[in-house]
Amino acid sequence: MIQRRKILLAIAAALASVKTRGIAARTQAKTGTAAPTPPVDALGALQAREAQPYSYQGLVETARKLAAADYVPPPTPPANILQRIDYEAHWLIRYKNDKALFLHGPGSYPIEFFHVARFFRVPVRMFLAQDGQAREIVFDRAAFDMPADSPARELPADVGFAGFHVHDNRLAATGAADWQDRDWVAFLGASYFRAIGELSQYGVSARGVAVNTAVAGRDEEFPVFTRFYFEAPTRDDGELTVCALLEGPSIAGAYRFRLRYERSVHMEVEAALFLRKDVDRLGLAPLTSMYWYSETTKAEAIDWRPEVHDSDGLALWNGGGERIWRPLINPPHTTASVFLDRNPKGYGLLQRDRNFDHYLDGVHYERRPSVWVEPIDHWGLGAVQLIEIPTEVESNDNIVAMWVPQEPARAGASYRLRYRMLWASEEPAPAVARCISTRLGRGGKSGGEFATRFVIEFLGATLTRFAPATPPEDSIWISRGQIIYHEVEAIPDGVLGHWRVYFDVAAGPGAPVELRVYLRSGKQQLTETWLYTLNL
Repeated sequence: MIQRRKILLAIAAALASVKTRGIAARTQAKTGTAAPTPPVDALGALQAREAQPYSYQGLVETARKLAAADYVPPPTPPANILQRIDYEAHWLIRYKNDKALFLHGPGSYPIEFFHVARFFRVPVRMFLAQDGQAREIVFDRAAFDMPADSPARELPADVGFAGFHVHDNRLAATGAADWQDRDWVAFLGASYFRAIGELSQYGVSARGVAVNTAVAGRDEEFPVFTRFYFEAPTRDDGELTVCALLEGPSIAGAYRFRLRYERSVHMEVEAALFLRKDVDRLGLAPLTSMYWYSETTKAEAIDWRPEVHDSDGLALWNGGGERIWRPLINPPHTTASVFLDRNPKGYGLLQRDRNFDHYLDGVHYERRPSVWVEPIDHWGLGAVQLIEIPTEVESNDNIVAMWVPQEPARAGASYRLRYRMLWASEEPAPAVARCISTRLGRGGKSGGEFATRFVIEFLGATLTRFAPATPPEDSIWISRGQIIYHEVEAIPDGVLGHWRVYFDVAAGPGAPVELRVYLRSGKQQLTETWLYTLNL
């Protein structure tokens, strides 16, 4: 778990060195039929090795063969030098804009590369794929600006790249002088990748796969993207295709990412995975985020800010069509919540609170993207699993959400899956009212002890037809204890469809109390189903 936190903290530091973009400065791509891209030199100022045959299916076969053989860890540069390239030293190493792949096309998305460092030790091979051939891009230290005393200068001349980030040359048409310094997606560290939404911020991370996350007695495994293939666009249609080879002690795989930046970032992901060892918890399409505290719960005087989190809840749209909202918690110990399902319609880690005054921080937590995962194929039986890890600081990414198939992940098994990812300010709109706030406090007394009071806010069109005197009904279920008080009322702010439900839960010490709440009119459910785990 410590390794995950170090990797993610380093990723955040590396991405902070690249200016994120202002959406107001961006020009949308023109609609209509895309014209063929005129021939250009995709490499530009870069050099590449001799061409080899390439196809995505060939990459899948490479992954299959790797999984059938013993794992060979990739070589890494001298550890004593990498150790000295810490956050600050890595931040000072900048890729030169004029060395970008696809700088002058084809397509709209120039690609720049990251340098290896303390937390990005595995060199990643980069390839230009074009006309059924792939040429490996030659690492050149001269492509990076770095201080004269940088430890990076002591590394071998062919040390290799650590990852990449993507820009958008359509900004040049707007006259934005710094367009080459503003990226919108980045792949860096193990199998991690990030994107921004229309609010111009990085936040949540995704991964190719999660292996043995929060499994008692086992170390988490972090497979690595060891090769990336950038397919030269044949048409300037606003899409970039990147393929990747994944390698780890227990797994090998091939990925194809189709990336688009419209108002939000859209990804279509295709993956073929092959297990060489048994895996206790195999997480597919995993998301990783940070939740320290929020308006729901906050220890007294731990920090001056009202809230600190990249995401505030897990949203689910299960195979039965039910919409679910589970607020995140910072638990007293590592917990795994399991949401059994068949063929889920989608899930995501979301940032629903978009009010700056609720954070008061110049890093703008209110702009962090929400990320929504939507399966393209049927995923069968399994569960969305939510892992919550205790944290006392905001630098630890302590939240993981992922799909875990029901069948045990045994050596020799293989998986094919396709899914879409949306990096935006909101998830696709549900047909029912959403939960927008969860608050806890001290309730009334029961048997001499104070109960726990919950105040949950819902907002949406399905609640606008109710007058204050005739509220919707509540439906409340708890796994143990008793409800000693409950009430539904319109919030007196003049906003139609804005309601809250109060209720008090009385339960003694023991197992966590699971709660389930929604608003209804007779048998018609009007809101998402709100779920919560109360630790006593």
